[in-house]
Amino acid sequence: MLVDNIENDLPTFLAMTKVKHYFQLLKFRLSSTVAFSSAIGYMLGSGHLEMQKILVIMLGGLLVTGAANIINQILEKDLDKLMKRTAKRPLPTGALSITEAAVFGGIIGIAGLSILALYFNLLTAVLALMSLILYGFVYTPLKRISPICVLVGAIPGGLPPLLGWVAATGVVSVEAWILFGIQFVWQFPHFWAIAWVLDDDYKLAGFKMLPMEGGKNLKTAFQIMTYTLLLIPLSMLPLQFGMAGKTSAIIAVMCGVLFLAQTLYLMQTCSKKAAMSIMFGSFLYLPIVQIALVLDKI
Repeated sequence: MLVDNIENDLPTFLAMTKVKHYFQLLKFRLSSTVAFSSAIGYMLGSGHLEMQKILVIMLGGLLVTGAANIINQILEKDLDKLMKRTAKRPLPTGALSITEAAVFGGIIGIAGLSILALYFNLLTAVLALMSLILYGFVYTPLKRISPICVLVGAIPGGLPPLLGWVAATGVVSVEAWILFGIQFVWQFPHFWAIAWVLDDDYKLAGFKMLPMEGGKNLKTAFQIMTYTLLLIPLSMLPLQFGMAGKTSAIIAVMCGVLFLAQTLYLMQTCSKKAAMSIMFGSFLYLPIVQIALVLDKI
């Protein structure tokens, strides 16, 4: 009886395991962050809390981002084996084949682009496709060639709120570029703090993520500080262009000053602890500022 139960449950167990591996390919936490930023852009562009459309823009963004992440993992399968952080992903372990990942990525990528084109407008889908191509086929191979990869990666990384604005309005306006600019500049302290913390792991794969030769030094810390400082005046632009009010501007400036203080600590110590503080600070800064903008607008 016990053997029969095991035999009956085995196909279900294997199917659930397969689903789990496909889910891991999506990098759901990263993809959901992108989807959230797209929703922020949509709400600011529309000026309304239309939950159905908000959920649809998030779904489209999640699927397209997931497809880009799968391209990244296919191209880096052998490199992922070398790093502790990525060695247990489905492709390096052989839990999924390249063919399975490519088919899955193709399906969700087409589905995501179709949702954006049919439910919103073609321009949103075209921009999303450009973002996917930049991340999957330009940024990914550049990681082993030059630190300029961070600049290239910051473009698709900054596009989600712009995509949301375009989905709501149908145009790439000044306001859309402001939202892009804030998230684009935020990418640099965010990326470089992660690269500082994971530098030893990245070196195993030959990734060149830090901006200066020598890596974890005062020059790199100074660049992180410079981009973080730039976030403060950028975060004032929504107020100047009537996208939100004074409350969100005050919150953004306060968050920017606290974020900047973390980078000054890194300049003083050049320590991994300080870089981790910036990394976690960056995770908090962006959603707090974006939520403040939406609440102030709506």
